[in-house]
Amino acid sequence: MSDAIVVINAGSSSLKFSLFVERGADLELRLRGQVEGLFTAPRFVAKDEAGHVVAEKSWGDGATLGHEGALEHLLGVLRERHGTDRLAGVGHRVVHGGPDYDRPLRVDPKTLDALRAFEPLAPLHQPHNLAPIGTLLERHPALPQVACFDTSFHRGNPELAQMFALPYEMFEQGIRRYGFHGLSYEYIASVLPSLDPVAAAGRTIVLHLGNGASMCALHGGRSVASTMGFTALDGLMMGTRTGSLDPGVVLYLMSARGMDAAAVEKLLYNQSGLLGVSGVSSDMRALLASDAPRARLAIDLYVYRIRRELGALAAALGGLDAIVFTAGIGENAAAIRAAVIRDAHWLGASIDAAANDAGATRLHDAASRVKLWRVPTNEELMIARHTRDVLARG
Repeated sequence: MSDAIVVINAGSSSLKFSLFVERGADLELRLRGQVEGLFTAPRFVAKDEAGHVVAEKSWGDGATLGHEGALEHLLGVLRERHGTDRLAGVGHRVVHGGPDYDRPLRVDPKTLDALRAFEPLAPLHQPHNLAPIGTLLERHPALPQVACFDTSFHRGNPELAQMFALPYEMFEQGIRRYGFHGLSYEYIASVLPSLDPVAAAGRTIVLHLGNGASMCALHGGRSVASTMGFTALDGLMMGTRTGSLDPGVVLYLMSARGMDAAAVEKLLYNQSGLLGVSGVSSDMRALLASDAPRARLAIDLYVYRIRRELGALAAALGGLDAIVFTAGIGENAAAIRAAVIRDAHWLGASIDAAANDAGATRLHDAASRVKLWRVPTNEELMIARHTRDVLARG
């Protein structure tokens, strides 16, 4: 019998999961998949480590499963397929840990209540991240659960990098730059020494480019600055989110346009970004394939915002040794990588076009003074590692 850890990443209408089994010091992926359409047309699919479908189920259009039903179905599949393994615990991705939670921890009802206080800071993620935790605490209270925070990796940022120019007492009350996608950046920092020891010990900028997008400056493998701030709205333009925005725009929308807080929130989180500018799609693949002029405009603005933030983070680091691309767009959109590095030529970056088109790990050419890497992220493995470590401490 081996110890198994389930990793859960719950969204508004989906629940993604991975099952890892301990093999000595290693954690081996055995199963992964998701339940999507939780409230409209639920569908479950699970694949083994080779990507083969090993279990699936559909509930039909109009069915409602919810997070509770999805969890119970998942646990049933795990008992059926991996009943000989002991379920040691469940690790959860939780976007916001606020000012107090700077490392993964075991969750009890009191902790869950404290984490719910951060829901207004990440309304697209936090309530859904916490929903499965509450369900499991209620239905399976003896099952250990560990919350792993996307903000934790950035909590060691210098105080200056965390501050807004607001009255200092507001900083003390928790209004500060938190940064997100920390589990992804932590994973990249863990594998960078094997790829590029010089960059791992030096100055690296990681671009986590997906539907949600951010960038992080690493020095010696530690986060020193990030493009995201108090919420996951800040920094880069994203699939449906604005990225950096003059706060005066929000004041104008409310005072001159009569928009209330709910309408502004919907605009900034759901109707902007690539979707809002293009009028076509929030999906970079669709925009790259489109002939619509505004699709091209959205792509150009997306790359321009990366260019601006790349310069700012290089300045924060005082130089640059490497750039790493990761996440859905960063790993798969060669055209975006090429455009970003074209704009980074002033930093000494030069891309190998053939390697980039092939999706290689090493992207820099012989003339590049900055090393360029494409590294698939693995937030699930990072969560599994943290969960194992927390449970081992008791």
